[in-house]
This record gives sequence, C-alpha cells and structure tokens, in this order.
Amino acid sequence: MAQRDSKIDAVLLAAVLLLIGFGIVMVYSASSFYSLKKFNDEFFFLKKQAVFAVAGILILYVFSRIDARFLKYLAYPALIGSVAMLIALFTSLGLTVGGATRWLDLGSFNIQPSEFAKISIILYLAYSMARKGEKMKDFSIGVLPHLIVIGIFFLLIKTEPDFGNALLIGILAFCMLYIGGARLHHLLGIFVLALPLVIYEVIHAGYRMRRLIAFLNPWQDLTGAGFQLVQSFIAFGSGGFWGRGLGNGRQKLFYLPAAHTDFIFSNIGEEVGFIGILFTVMLFVIFAWRGYCAVKSVDDYFLVYLGTGIVMLILIEAAINMCVGLGTLPTKGLTLPFVSYGGSSMIVSCACAGILLNLSSSGGRA
Repeated sequence: MAQRDSKIDAVLLAAVLLLIGFGIVMVYSASSFYSLKKFNDEFFFLKKQAVFAVAGILILYVFSRIDARFLKYLAYPALIGSVAMLIALFTSLGLTVGGATRWLDLGSFNIQPSEFAKISIILYLAYSMARKGEKMKDFSIGVLPHLIVIGIFFLLIKTEPDFGNALLIGILAFCMLYIGGARLHHLLGIFVLALPLVIYEVIHAGYRMRRLIAFLNPWQDLTGAGFQLVQSFIAFGSGGFWGRGLGNGRQKLFYLPAAHTDFIFSNIGEEVGFIGILFTVMLFVIFAWRGYCAVKSVDDYFLVYLGTGIVMLILIEAAINMCVGLGTLPTKGLTLPFVSYGGSSMIVSCACAGILLNLSSSGGRA
C-alpha cells in the first residue's frame, strides 16, 4: 500500500504546519491565565495541545503515505464505527459538559465522536457516489439512501445536543451530493422540506433563539445572550492593525468565553491584530488552492469526491468559526481547524491534510 512517489506538495504541507504551530502559540496565549487559575498550571492546555499536534502530524504522515485508493474499503467500517461512538454518548461513557453530552470519557482522554463522523461521512459519500455514477441523477438511488444515512447522523448529533455540527454535516452532504451528480431540483426539494425542521429546532430550543436574537442585536443583552459576541467585538476592535502583542490580550481574562477553542480567532484579532487575521485567512486560502490542485491531479472519481469533500469540510468549518467571531453568523460551537484547542479536531484535520498530500504526491496511485 505504500506509495513509490514520495514527492510532497511542500506549499500545502507548509500551510498546515504553520497553522498547527501558530495554533499552539495562540492556544497557550489564550489559555495560560485560565489554566493557572483552574489547574494551577499555566501550561496545562499548551502541553495537551502539543501532544495533540504530535499525534496529528503522525496521523498526517501515515495518511500521506498509504495508497489512497485503499481508503474506499474503510468507508463502511468508519461509518459504522462513527454511529457506534455517537450512540455510546448516551451510555455511561458519555461526558456531559455545559448541558451537552458531546464527548466520550475514556479515562485518560476524551474523544468527540462528531468530529470523526464528518470524515466518515465524506468517505462514505465519496465511495457510494463513485460507485453509482450516472445513477446519482435518480432520486431513489442517488439521493434517498444517502439522505437516510445523513439523517441518522443528523439526529444523533442534534440530540447531544450539537446543532452546529449537525447543521455542518447537512451542508457538507448537500454540497457533496450536488458535486456527485444529484439533480439540483431534488436537493432543493430536500432543502425546502428540511427548512421548517431547522426553524422549529431554533425556536423550540430557547437558548438557540436567544443566540439568534443576540446575533441580530448583541448590545440589547450585554450580560446575557449577547455577552460572547460583544466581548469578541471588543477583542477585534482593541487589536487594531498590529494587535496588543502576544500574551497581552485582555479579553481572555475571563471576559471572552472559550478563548482557546471556539473564539480563538477573536483572541488572534486582539493580540496579533489585522495582520494576524490576514495571516490566518491566507493560510486557509493556500490550503484551499493546493487542495484544489491535489484534486485536479487525480483521475479516480472516488478520490475526486474524497478530496473535494475534505477541502469543503476544512473551509466551511473555518469560515463558520471566523464568521461567528466577527458576528456575521449566530454563535455556534465549531472549532478553527488546526488552530483551536482540541484533540479530536486536530486528529481529523491532520488526517484530512494527509489525504490531500497523498493525492498531490502521486494522484493517489501506488
């Protein structure tokens, strides 16, 4: 299964490593004060993120070296494994934090099944769509079976509850099905039918409705639902062009919640300023560009769909995280790939990058 062509896309690899390295620095800067107060160790999150990064880079290397075509045989095992992990959340293994059960408590470490569900769905859709080919235009063959599988994942993740990741999976699946050849009017019909469900979920869950109202006018409830967004605005505004300097941010001092995870982009804006924001955005642009080039280099439909799904996953998740911080989307608990604190996110993001490096090195061929 090893590839004979060892040439690697140095630009793509450099962009990924820069994002990881920059993320480690920003995670430490954003979490040191909180770590010191809660764990009496200012390096608590830094040490864990460094371990996640090393593990992620090893995973990246492994996925960059194997025959990418072999991954199609992992499609169904990965899908079944992800469903099993999501179901396990509702057993004694589920760890509840802040009213949401999103992590499996495995003793010395926790994993977030929804992160692994994303890559599993991409693998499944890529394999299934490649097999069906022109049959993707038939609703009963090309859309309905995939819709059932996606619906199972959506319901399981929504029940945690994690509406943000459930919605992300829905958006990702919609885009992949369109690229795979599904008719647009079939997909639009599904969208129209699903929209009332989404609206109901927003209205039915009071905290989601409060977040939506806060998004429309965060200044109306400065100490309540609008608190996160207002503090994020203050972080970006006080950072200016050059930023306050690494470690000199003030919003992370118990003002900006989740400064090292969901709102790390806001901390970047405060401490490194517009230059830091531009640097981060440009690295993701480079990732998208080189990812597109990697997909163009393959002539296997499975690999094309797989690579395209991976690029879309990383970019959609990054865009949502950034837009939430900037107040252009309602607050959702999605990480910034490669940058935010979190082991599951790092492992999955690095696996995705490894697959793209694999495609770029020899078109996925052994």
